[in-house]
Amino acid sequence: MNLNIIGYFIFITIIVLIIVFVGKICYRNGNIFVAELIPDHLDVCQQINKTLLVAYYLVNIGYCAMTLVGWEEVKNPLQLVEVLSIKIATIICILSILHYLNILLLTTNINKLIK
Repeated sequence: MNLNIIGYFIFITIIVLIIVFVGKICYRNGNIFVAELIPDHLDVCQQINKTLLVAYYLVNIGYCAMTLVGWEEVKNPLQLVEVLSIKIATIICILSILHYLNILLLTTNINKLIK
């Protein structure tokens, strides 16, 4: 069997699990964070947080699926582990950068939008 197909399946499975796990944590803790930014509008906070979660899932899972195109041909199991490690580490770094950018954008711009 082609090692690339096995790698794709392993990669997508691990990445989707990571994305869902991180998304649930960010959603649960994001309600409190967004409520602190907009204290008088809790219904708006809930909707903002839901929108952020959906956008997070769509962007990250879509990006991960797109990265499958750029894989080189995997010829042995050792190379498969190396490729998986690099791809998963890259996605985790991108997730963390996007998370902090969201926080930065919310904290700097939300007060301007409400006033």
